[in-house]
Amino acid sequence: MQGKKIVVLGTGGTIAGTLSGPGGAYVAAQKAVAELLAGLPLSAAFELVSEQVAQVDSKDMDLAVWQALLRRCRHWLAQPEVQGLVITHGTDTLEETAYLLQALLAPAKPVVLTCAMRPADAIDADGPQNLLDALAVAAEPGAHGVMAVCAGRMHSAIDVQKVRTWQLDAFSSGEAGDLGQVVQGRVVLSRNWPQVPAQYAADAIEKIVNLAAWPRVEIVLSHAAASGATVDALVAPDVAARFGAPPVRGLVVAATGNGTLHQALEAALQRAAAQGVRVVRATRCTQGRVWPRPGDAWPDSQGLSPVKARLALMLELL
Repeated sequence: MQGKKIVVLGTGGTIAGTLSGPGGAYVAAQKAVAELLAGLPLSAAFELVSEQVAQVDSKDMDLAVWQALLRRCRHWLAQPEVQGLVITHGTDTLEETAYLLQALLAPAKPVVLTCAMRPADAIDADGPQNLLDALAVAAEPGAHGVMAVCAGRMHSAIDVQKVRTWQLDAFSSGEAGDLGQVVQGRVVLSRNWPQVPAQYAADAIEKIVNLAAWPRVEIVLSHAAASGATVDALVAPDVAARFGAPPVRGLVVAATGNGTLHQALEAALQRAAAQGVRVVRATRCTQGRVWPRPGDAWPDSQGLSPVKARLALMLELL
């Protein structure tokens, strides 16, 4: 570990938020990442470098921030003295950022996203401990891949989902199970580090990182008494033109159960597919995945949640 660096990249979120009124009201993304690190009982085994990449409430995460984050991750991961990265992030879209970084970078070093459910100046703030746990994972020998660390639990970027709106333990890895735990600064693995083969060559990543726009992919939900009107409106060229939006090139449907669809929605998706729109089926269930069956009209999401399946289809369409 001697001479190694861990780089902490800040993007905002509740972990950098401050209280703004009674009843726990707060404003996200107020404190710089350097402030979050100040005063923590840090290990002397590595040098810490911090950098502010963005300062946003993660509900407002957008392409420009993702691209900036990808650039900085690529830069720091290429430095031989860098042991790993920690990214401070809001909880709302953490799972999407984690998936995107894993899909594009497939890093041989650890990239650890961490967060908080309480703002930085709350008397019972959870951010400091989450940061310490994330640093412990980033410093762990042999660690690699993108993961999330929150409330002492480690989650793979592929599996992590936010499943709770208020509790400190906000994330789950579903049926796949946690990667492990961080117990009093010690990393305890339950399964292997994330290992997803690199899908993109360096020149392809460079192109993706610098594109002004990515293909438009939307998510629709199958539910009782569904209508196909939403799909028809999304696909209609005049609707997109009216709002200055690019045409829809893909639709991810959050289906019921094992990929089943309301008949009205299915008919609308067939109309969309006939116009060249790609359709992928995920499930709205938080546990389990869509298992393919003979005769399926559209591919399943390969176990990805709807929000991650959307990103996967965007990257595929690129």
